[in-house]
Amino acid sequence: MSKKTTVLLLNLGTPKSPDVSDVRTYLFEFLNDPRVIDIPWLLRKILVNLIIVPFRAKGSSKIYKKLWTKEGSPLMIYGEKVKGLLQKQLDSNFTVELAMRYQQPSMKSVLDKIQKDMPQKLIILPMYPQYASSSTGSTFQKAMEIIKSWEVIPEVKFVNQFFDHEGYLDTIAENAKMHDLNNFDHFIFSYHGLPIRQINKVHPNRNCFKCDCHKKFIPETDYYCYRSTCFETSRLLAEKLSIPKEKYTVSFQSRLDKNWLEPFSDKVVEEKAKNGTKKILVFSPAFVADCLETTVEIGMEYREIFEENGGEKLALVESLNDHPKWIATLKDLVINS
Repeated sequence: MSKKTTVLLLNLGTPKSPDVSDVRTYLFEFLNDPRVIDIPWLLRKILVNLIIVPFRAKGSSKIYKKLWTKEGSPLMIYGEKVKGLLQKQLDSNFTVELAMRYQQPSMKSVLDKIQKDMPQKLIILPMYPQYASSSTGSTFQKAMEIIKSWEVIPEVKFVNQFFDHEGYLDTIAENAKMHDLNNFDHFIFSYHGLPIRQINKVHPNRNCFKCDCHKKFIPETDYYCYRSTCFETSRLLAEKLSIPKEKYTVSFQSRLDKNWLEPFSDKVVEEKAKNGTKKILVFSPAFVADCLETTVEIGMEYREIFEENGGEKLALVESLNDHPKWIATLKDLVINS
């Protein structure tokens, strides 16, 4: 007999609106997460609450206004669409829910609803292709903190990552083929950056600066190394699209300081333009839906940098959003959990 199963889809989160007050509330919750800014408690409180949030909220609000649509935040819009489409793909034993790690719909409110429904099995599926402590790890920790107080704890399955899932890779490849790949001089696979110290925590016996995971992927040791899985994702996609090694670069965006993963995406874009590259296609494989980092940072800011330095065309491969193959991928992840 099939078990009554609830699937909880999770993404990072979004402000309620692009207004400064809502952006401030979002940043306050997000940046106070000890897995996101992993420094001593008091130092984090001073840095986040007295420096970053007060000075960053207004500027971030302006950027969010560039992203916002008449329907609202793309991350939320596509989250709801994916939830509904996945529900239609699963049989009546499954119930699909959506929550955000930060802000609304909150994990607490959605998990409270799930508790009342009392499923026999709960599948927690963060929509982060590559595992990182500050994203997937934080989501799992929050879920466990809430669930541990339940009187009845059902069977719980966690989907840690899916960077090597054929459906995920095929969806990106199909979106890429909407562009004529022969028209581009170079390709960039841009991932969200992380502090080097967070990468070193994954394999404390190896220094990230000396690691050669950009050359080869060793599942036994590299499977939860974010840097390594980003390079492996890029290799797998390049193979599918017949992109030779010398024609693509793996880089990292959205850094806060110099001690983050390199090379930095904006610097790569600038250097390529200065060196005569005229047309670049950028992939954003760490993001499954349109968001600030894809639509604004890559699609607007990087395009401007590229053109200012002599480039002619910078195009962005569309996010997975509500692509049918993405929905099929999620179904497969659920059924095989």
